[in-house]
Amino acid sequence: MVAALTLLVVGGTALVNAVSGDPDPDPTTVSPTPGEGGQNKAGPSRTPTSASAVLPLVITVTGPATAVVVRVADTGEVLTQGTLSTGDIRKYEETPLQVVATNGGSLRVVIYGRQQPAKPAGQRGQWFVAARG
Repeated sequence: MVAALTLLVVGGTALVNAVSGDPDPDPTTVSPTPGEGGQNKAGPSRTPTSASAVLPLVITVTGPATAVVVRVADTGEVLTQGTLSTGDIRKYEETPLQVVATNGGSLRVVIYGRQQPAKPAGQRGQWFVAARG
């Protein structure tokens, strides 16, 4: 009985955190990894960051899978191109960036630590991440 109650509490807490959009308890800095959700090219960072610095861009797929393209604006280098699935998270250190999603309403986009306004479900979404000086 106690085990079932514990499972219920832990599951409920996880569900509340997932729905409320609370950030991960372990905010590690990672670049996109090849082979996940399409074509990804992880290269050297163009923006110096420290472990405590806020990342320029974090994309989380919170809705249905959607096609996403992330490219470096000044060079045209494609960092991510493909379909990202529900629950996928991509973090980027490069700037400036152009982001386009077929279904903008499927994404939670955080630019320099600020969550961007939600896009309408089913409509194309576009974002620009400027370089910080």
